[in-house]
Amino acid sequence: MQTIPTQPSTTKQTWLKRRLVYRITPAMLILFAIMLLSAGLHFYNISAIGDANDYYTAAVKSMLQSWHNFFFVAAEPGGSVSIDKPPLGLWIETAFAAVLGVKGWVVSLPNILAGIFSIPLLYNMVRKHTNEVAGLVAGLVMAITPIFVATNRNNTMDGMLVFTLLLAAWAFIKASERGSLKWLLLGGILVGLGFNIKMMQAFLPLPAFYALYFFAAKIPWGRKLFHLVLTTVLLLVVSFAWVVAVDLTPADQRPYIGSSDNNTVMGLIFGHNGISRLEGKAKANSDGPQDAKSIPNNFALQNNTPQPNNERKPLPAAIDACIDANIDESCSFELPNGQSINGLCIHSAAQTTLICARPDRPMQPQPQPNNAIDDRSGGTAFSSETGQPGILRFFTAPLSKQMSWLLPFALISILLALFSARIRFPIQSRVHHALILWGGWLMTCLIFFSMVSGIFHAYYTIMLVPALAATVGIGFSIFCKLSKHHTWATVGLILATSITIAYQLYAVWSYGENAVLLLGSLVLLVIGIFSQFSLFVKKRLACVILLAAMLVIPLFWTVKTISTTENQNLPTAYSGSLQNQRPNPGEALPENNKVSDLLSFLENNTQEMKYLAAVPSSNQKGSELVLATGRPVLFMGGFNGADDVVSVDDLSSMVSADELRYIFSGGDKNNKADISIWLQSTCTVIPEFSENANINKSNNNTGPRGDSLTLYDCQ
Repeated sequence: MQTIPTQPSTTKQTWLKRRLVYRITPAMLILFAIMLLSAGLHFYNISAIGDANDYYTAAVKSMLQSWHNFFFVAAEPGGSVSIDKPPLGLWIETAFAAVLGVKGWVVSLPNILAGIFSIPLLYNMVRKHTNEVAGLVAGLVMAITPIFVATNRNNTMDGMLVFTLLLAAWAFIKASERGSLKWLLLGGILVGLGFNIKMMQAFLPLPAFYALYFFAAKIPWGRKLFHLVLTTVLLLVVSFAWVVAVDLTPADQRPYIGSSDNNTVMGLIFGHNGISRLEGKAKANSDGPQDAKSIPNNFALQNNTPQPNNERKPLPAAIDACIDANIDESCSFELPNGQSINGLCIHSAAQTTLICARPDRPMQPQPQPNNAIDDRSGGTAFSSETGQPGILRFFTAPLSKQMSWLLPFALISILLALFSARIRFPIQSRVHHALILWGGWLMTCLIFFSMVSGIFHAYYTIMLVPALAATVGIGFSIFCKLSKHHTWATVGLILATSITIAYQLYAVWSYGENAVLLLGSLVLLVIGIFSQFSLFVKKRLACVILLAAMLVIPLFWTVKTISTTENQNLPTAYSGSLQNQRPNPGEALPENNKVSDLLSFLENNTQEMKYLAAVPSSNQKGSELVLATGRPVLFMGGFNGADDVVSVDDLSSMVSADELRYIFSGGDKNNKADISIWLQSTCTVIPEFSENANINKSNNNTGPRGDSLTLYDCQ
């Protein structure tokens, strides 16, 4: 029998070539283009990041100096106090800094990479339940959402949290498809890791994850309940492992737990990072130390003037400067020492009328000592950044600019997906699977953040972005598919798009933006409407035109966000033309030689000492000194001055042991009377480095903080 010769190598190469060509689909090419767009948005103008959130950047520099600091996430090299967050995100940032150096863009890089690679992850999950069109739209929407890009271009760790939760969602999808305990346990582990990035914020999508498994997995109900109980146990073990390890460590062998009421991580979890987020019941004089420096620099309030309920009385000149003025109108007045203050007319909890104040960043709230009542005629703390609690919170300024641009379409999409198939238990429809996961995630976060009245920064809204993008993609895909055969679907798509664009234009108007480019959304909308009924345009192209119409304004807003340098400590979206037209109300930055003289003075006179200096808080000169020198700096009051990190006896002992010589005191926040009295009676004032001896960097546009600190020599 004759043997036919073969060419195995050639055959194999041909098979691999065909396989490669088969795998590279148009959808994959589009997805790659979206990732390139995302990378461009994330890396453009990266120098504007500066030191990023210098509270966390200083912690990374501190953590690199010892394993002790690394494990306990010490806020400064001396290990006096810890950061008010769990360790995992900061550990990752420290690993990057160990290789690339301590720079703002380096410590932000993990979040940037997490943001870019979240796109294919979201695409694959949405595509699994619907189709490629839905997945691509979801990835594109997430890539151009302003707060998604702004937050990832920072080291606040929320980008890493979102990526971790997307991985958890992927595991829960696998578990629901297979009724598999091992995939379910993996999902629980990933959520537990998310807890070790931002604590209980990681639990927000958990109801949607559990509901997906409970209603979609095709196994007996009792077994599903048992699986979920086991998963919860494992999740809690992973979540609290580091917490228990730290709390079991004797207090004298670890840093003080920053922002806690009782020097325990448990107290931090359920206090500042728990109840304070819901109701704003934080420690006295702190609002709870915020995730970054959100206490405004305001000379409109008289310092050291005792008032009922710990309120500070506005200066008469600050009140007179805003008589007959409108809110946010420019104003100026003179301090008793003759210094001229330029600012804006704002509300204060201490005054029913407007006062002229110089905020660190526009529209920041005034700190309130014992409650959450704040800056806008009895409003809620942080209302200047996130608005008042209520159902309209996400649809009105100042929060609407963050991620709400496509929220109307997303909510309409949830209703469309709900009625797109018959509901059966266990849930059979894959669209309903997607609805449980993404709709549940979106609505849980939307309701939660609409109701909270405590500590709520605008960048927390990144938590809604994946679910928002997914629901928009799903709804768009369903509309386009049905519009090929049903006129009602065509009309529905046009109405949903028109409502969304109308809302976008309203939001744009509320921020005073008037760029002609934004009219492109209206032009595309009109073209898209006519295309839907044209016999010469394919339905798919007509749908794409309508989608493009909805994406013009969000993309514009994202580009403007990365083109500005505002709010590096607290990530936020572009604030609009009205915001940019405001005068820069801050006083001039200190001269570089003044800063150098201060640093040289401290360095030269503390060579043999443990601490470069002691400061009231990391927010009052502390983080800047750490970043400038890498030396231990004693944060006497933690992040915001409210923590009892050291006592007068502790300071006296350190001075006697030649560990500490120079102590900064004063400022307008959280002064401790016993320490002030001890300093005045024991130490000597150094006039040339007192009174507003800021060392803020010119590339950090939060501006000078007006610390008004006095430097004491205690030896």
